[in-house]
Amino acid sequence: MKPELFDLGGKIAIVTGGNGGIGLGMARGLADAGAKLAIVGRNADKSEQAVAEIAARGAKAISVVADVTDGNAVAKMVERVGSEFGRIDILINNAGINIRKPPHALELDEWQRVIDTNLTSAFACSKAVHPAMKEAGGGKIINIGSMMSIFGASFAPAYAASKGGIVQFTRSCACAWAADKIQVNAILPGWIDTDLTKRARAEIGGLHERVLARTPVARWGAIDDFAGIAVFLASSASDFVTGTAIPVDGGYSITG
Repeated sequence: MKPELFDLGGKIAIVTGGNGGIGLGMARGLADAGAKLAIVGRNADKSEQAVAEIAARGAKAISVVADVTDGNAVAKMVERVGSEFGRIDILINNAGINIRKPPHALELDEWQRVIDTNLTSAFACSKAVHPAMKEAGGGKIINIGSMMSIFGASFAPAYAASKGGIVQFTRSCACAWAADKIQVNAILPGWIDTDLTKRARAEIGGLHERVLARTPVARWGAIDDFAGIAVFLASSASDFVTGTAIPVDGGYSITG
């Protein structure tokens, strides 16, 4: 296999929510493959720490403070990245939140906050980078869905709806932008050890034990488990892969 298939040297990547969790795991992978990065988040200090970590790996990165649920902020973010680096080749839509309540207990504003952060932001960012990717002759968009798009959970109605929407949005963009040589794919994480799931373990009794019992590899995922899939979907190795939704869950979704 030709190693250049996975070479991201000279490529410019935006990672929303890239200052921690799965986003940081993917950013590490892209950096190690040669990409330059824009780490986008609302927490400036956390983003600067991520940028410093990426720089220590030998890659260039910048921090962009932006609320990706705000269309004007997204436009400014894309303008800054384009101005700083001259092009945009890769977008990872990773920003996300969850509010764990059953449907009857979830307030409308809570529903809207989850949908806006997890789904609407992906639309806003994808639409905003499309002209730059088209001008560059192609690009890669990676949307972060969830195994919750495969099956239901009583405690995650808004989250599951947003992630199901991500899968269908991914397919729509893949069809619409294939002629522009832009591949659009989704990753469906399983139970990953992050700050978000630490809260889940605190809120949902017995979750840790149930996850281990159902996951064939018998462990929670780590954020660095996403480095390889991010490089694959961001590189020329995946030029004939588009519209997919790939579980990265240690086999959790294939068990009964």
